[in-house]
Amino acid sequence: MAAPDPSILYGSGLSPRQAAIKRAFDIAGALVGLVLTSWLIVVAWFLATLDTRRNGFFTQQRVGRHGRHFRIVKIRTMRHSPTHLTSVTTASDPRVTTLGRFFRRSRIDELPQLWNVLLGQMSFVGPRPDVPGFADVLTGEDAQILALRPGITGPATLKYRDEESLLAAVEDPEAYNYYVIFPDKVRLNRDYVRNWSLRQDLVYLWRTLFE
Repeated sequence: MAAPDPSILYGSGLSPRQAAIKRAFDIAGALVGLVLTSWLIVVAWFLATLDTRRNGFFTQQRVGRHGRHFRIVKIRTMRHSPTHLTSVTTASDPRVTTLGRFFRRSRIDELPQLWNVLLGQMSFVGPRPDVPGFADVLTGEDAQILALRPGITGPATLKYRDEESLLAAVEDPEAYNYYVIFPDKVRLNRDYVRNWSLRQDLVYLWRTLFE
């Protein structure tokens, strides 16, 4: 039995021309980014390895385009804790190391994702890739966000850049994330898919780097 057409399940997303422009920009940007930051990635990996006493590269299964799973690569910023098993991270999370907080604030921990972009698993701009159990269970119009490759940054990422502090201020971070933040992210990402333009992607990248 043939697999269903992803466009039926998730919507058509961008036009072929728009998709080609976005992918060409991603490939060129990822190549330049890896050339310029490879030394920094190696240094961060080495320091994170010493800091966490584990491999400085953190990989985790995430939900990608058309609901396919892939392994995201980041600089490790957390130590293992048998008493903290949630995937929701708050500003007061004891698992995050002091060096890890610096990597998170400076976004150095995100640099290895340039490799994911080059492989075609991610894009520079798009919905952030969720762990299984969130985006992959969306239905109807909301599932349209899976028509695009997930991004390193995007409208929802920018709005919730202080998400960890926001979650630390509520009584039940997991419930607040699931019932308040996640639905709003879906709305923002759905609008992003429907109104995509390269110019807007450049604005999101500029805001990510310089705001």
